[in-house]
Amino acid sequence: MAVVAERAFTSRSTLQRVEAGDTNVGIGIYAGVLQALGLLQGLSEVADIRYDHVGQALASAALPRRVHSGRPGRLGDA
Repeated sequence: MAVVAERAFTSRSTLQRVEAGDTNVGIGIYAGVLQALGLLQGLSEVADIRYDHVGQALASAALPRRVHSGRPGRLGDA
């Protein structure tokens, strides 16, 4: 634990808070710990929409069922 804390440039008590999932610990500390453990590349997946199935479902549900194009025969007219 002391080695990981040192490599993450943080204290052992903060590292314990990270392990406990403390939401008051800054994202930079989490990134430092991930870097110290060789897991930083996984951080980019956290906000990747491809892995957010719930968010995609909510966004799809909010889309209109039909799209009205306006008056017929007037497409492209300005």
